[in-house]
Amino acid sequence: MWPFTRKPVVPVLRFSGPIGMATPLRPGLSLTSYAGAIEKAFSLSKLPAVAVVVNSPGGSPVQSNLIFNRIRQLAAEKEKRVYVFCEDVAASGGYFLAIAGDEIYADPSSIIGSIGVVSRSFGFVDLLQRLGVERRVYTAGTDKNQLDPFLPEDPGDVARLKAIQQDVHDVFIGLVKERRLGKLKGSDGELFSGAFWSAAKAADFGLIDGIADVRSKMRQMFGDTVRLKVIEPDRGGLLSRLRRAPGASGLGNGLAFADDLVSAMETRSLWSRFGI
Repeated sequence: MWPFTRKPVVPVLRFSGPIGMATPLRPGLSLTSYAGAIEKAFSLSKLPAVAVVVNSPGGSPVQSNLIFNRIRQLAAEKEKRVYVFCEDVAASGGYFLAIAGDEIYADPSSIIGSIGVVSRSFGFVDLLQRLGVERRVYTAGTDKNQLDPFLPEDPGDVARLKAIQQDVHDVFIGLVKERRLGKLKGSDGELFSGAFWSAAKAADFGLIDGIADVRSKMRQMFGDTVRLKVIEPDRGGLLSRLRRAPGASGLGNGLAFADDLVSAMETRSLWSRFGI
């Protein structure tokens, strides 16, 4: 029990949704949008703990890494221990965020893992001809038009993309091994195949430390009087985001809503991969 005259407070950061995917009307998870909240969480309380709740199917590996690094930097500077709690999904970039924790917990029905890299596209090779449309592309640089969805797939383009994916995957694998040192159980081929599992199986693999929710765990550690204070990022209201949107009237505003619709479809696609 902690001898505080006032109720002890544990700051809580919530990372919910796809990472890095954003439009003027739909802010995504990024270091830019969360930097202030992260700083505040590590300065708010005298308790040596910050709780992080993750509910994300993934997204940008760059933004995942930037948020991860900021959390670990502040944890070291402020001498705080980070406790991560996974909700519906902590997969791909969502699990990247989770490994910022010194301890990781999940709900029994959580989906964990997907330690891999994916790129999706479509091929429209014959579409323009059927529509009677002539497409004209002019480039400076022989590889500027690689992976063009209106051209036949080029094996050289695919090989270059897969090499980049492997580099990103190697970074992800290296951090998982570093952060879960001595806890992982299973072969690299199994753990880092991109597969995902239930919380119980993830615990067997050492990807998480156990089954728990944030309130119960923090009360267990700091007493029944502990308060959880969620630190919200400063995103501004809908009206202010509309005003900041490029061309915030007429056609420009229509395009902003179109972008938001596309973003919503991409978001739905990410969640649906995990049956959510």
